Amino acid sequence: MIYLKTPEQIDAMRPACDLISRCLGEIAAEIKPGVTTRRLDTIAREYILDNGGKPACLGYEGFPATLCIEVNETVVHGFPSAYCLREGDIVGIDNVVEKDGWMADMCYTFPVGEVSDEVMDLLRTTKESLYVGIEAARAGHRLGDVGSAVQQYCEARGYSMVREMCGHGIGRDMHEDPEVPNYGRRGTGPVMRNGMVFCIEPMVNMGTRNIVIERDGWTCRTRDRKPSAHFEHTIAILNGETEILTTFDYVRQVMGDRFF
Repeated sequence: MIYLKTPEQIDAMRPACDLISRCLGEIAAEIKPGVTTRRLDTIAREYILDNGGKPACLGYEGFPATLCIEVNETVVHGFPSAYCLREGDIVGIDNVVEKDGWMADMCYTFPVGEVSDEVMDLLRTTKESLYVGIEAARAGHRLGDVGSAVQQYCEARGYSMVREMCGHGIGRDMHEDPEVPNYGRRGTGPVMRNGMVFCIEPMVNMGTRNIVIERDGWTCRTRDRKPSAHFEHTIAILNGETEILTTFDYVRQVMGDRFF
């Protein structure tokens, strides 16, 4: 069942969206060679709690951390650890925050120091495809339009789409209907309507689309161990318009001329 939110309920989600956006900026300031992914997780948890929020991933179905950490070939759901980031790595920071009973979800994949041109092209394409998907999210259109737009944009540039993981509705719960795949056919799927709030999150691989779930039951990586990138916003359809509720502006402030 797709839960349509009132304008007042969407307004009630804004503090969570602001908090998670600010938190991502705090994390961005610490991403550099030599920093452990566990340190990034601690920064996120403390910032969320200090600002009246709740780390929604922590304890969710047994997940052991605040952040999903996605280093290099990890697609989603990686655990923070003692791993020290290295020059040339990429690291996706996927976070879900609860504030005042409402959820927000977002992700950004960061280069660590200087990365290869090939990897930067993957990051830029994946981020661009997020906004291509958002542009296709229009009241009266169908969700298949979103997946089709993202898929065509990325595959035309030689990348592949992860199909087992997808975006989702969000609100009082982290995961609500509808599912929002990053592939599909135009004109298919549920009609997008006023009051829908959902996450678009392209997960794009440099190699094949095939994935593997590790023995921990969570960590998802590419089968060929080639890099994967992941970007995500929480969006709403309100008064016939599409609004991005989360923002990368705080990341931009930190990264400066390195922001892409």
